[in-house]
Amino acid sequence: MFRYFFLKKILVTIFFCICIFRCAIAENNLVIEVAGEANGKIEITLMPDLAPLHVERIKTLVNSGAYDGVVFHRVIEGFMAQTGDVQFGKRQAFNPELVGRGGSSLPDLPSEFSDMAFVEGTVGMARSNNPDSANSQFFIMFQPAPHLDNNYTVFGTVRSGMEVLSKIKKGDLKRNGAVDNPDFMKKVYLDK
Repeated sequence: MFRYFFLKKILVTIFFCICIFRCAIAENNLVIEVAGEANGKIEITLMPDLAPLHVERIKTLVNSGAYDGVVFHRVIEGFMAQTGDVQFGKRQAFNPELVGRGGSSLPDLPSEFSDMAFVEGTVGMARSNNPDSANSQFFIMFQPAPHLDNNYTVFGTVRSGMEVLSKIKKGDLKRNGAVDNPDFMKKVYLDK
């Protein structure tokens, strides 16, 4: 009788631990459905242990639908694709003169720099010259960029979809990667 009770408690505990672990992992799986010249999904693993404030901000904006319809406004071949300007980067109200300067109505975030290197698939938070100015914009690396290490906040890494990322319409180098008729994030959500 005691063995049965003890075994039952162990099995119930293991079951709940697995459920909690799966929920925790699911909450950190970001999915971006890309549309335009490139079509498909980019799946990103968020890293709350590395950048808790930034991950929480991304989740807040995703859950509010703020990223849906936002363009990849700056895409530089061999470097990165930038998106996330929820103020001036919406596809329906795209403003090429202002895109890249906007953010959300939420306050800017303090930096959460780490030793995590910027390599292919790294997802980092964009900012101005002020290290504590990240808000909603982010970028995904095509290739390593060591000059960004310890200077920008890393908050995720691409788990799948690098082939989609590589097909995103590239910008004009003479215009710092600005893209005419850019691809966009059709839908952004947390995979639960």
